[in-house]
Amino acid sequence: MTSTETVRRPGRIRRRLNHLPAGLIGCAIVLVFAVPVAAITRGPQGALGAAIGVAGVAVSYVLSGLAVAWADSISTQLTMPVGLATYATKFSLLGVLLIAFGDSTWPGLHPMAYAILAAVLGWNAGHIWWAARARIPYVEIDPQ
Repeated sequence: MTSTETVRRPGRIRRRLNHLPAGLIGCAIVLVFAVPVAAITRGPQGALGAAIGVAGVAVSYVLSGLAVAWADSISTQLTMPVGLATYATKFSLLGVLLIAFGDSTWPGLHPMAYAILAAVLGWNAGHIWWAARARIPYVEIDPQ
């Protein structure tokens, strides 16, 4: 293999991350709407909360995607356990944060919660859009 061929072929992990831009675009669209709405309804602290919420969702999805892509590049048998571990870790961390800051009077807390929900929906919408258009090879098994 020549160095030219190496440059043209995407890496083992990078080629498993083609879905990330669509999800990030979905989160960016939510960010564009959530921050001004939160600023109008809750002021600068609300805008900050909304931005933190959207950024948190985007970062968590990107890290999950990287972890699963890494696992898949090692062995396809690692994909499910790593995916479940990242899922459990994210929701455990979210639970800890909710318990720790649930009684907070910070004005950005509610906008952050709404932004988290909207960003999850935005990410999933972007991912669905990508999956509907992605050229993913598959094998159809003939039932006998």
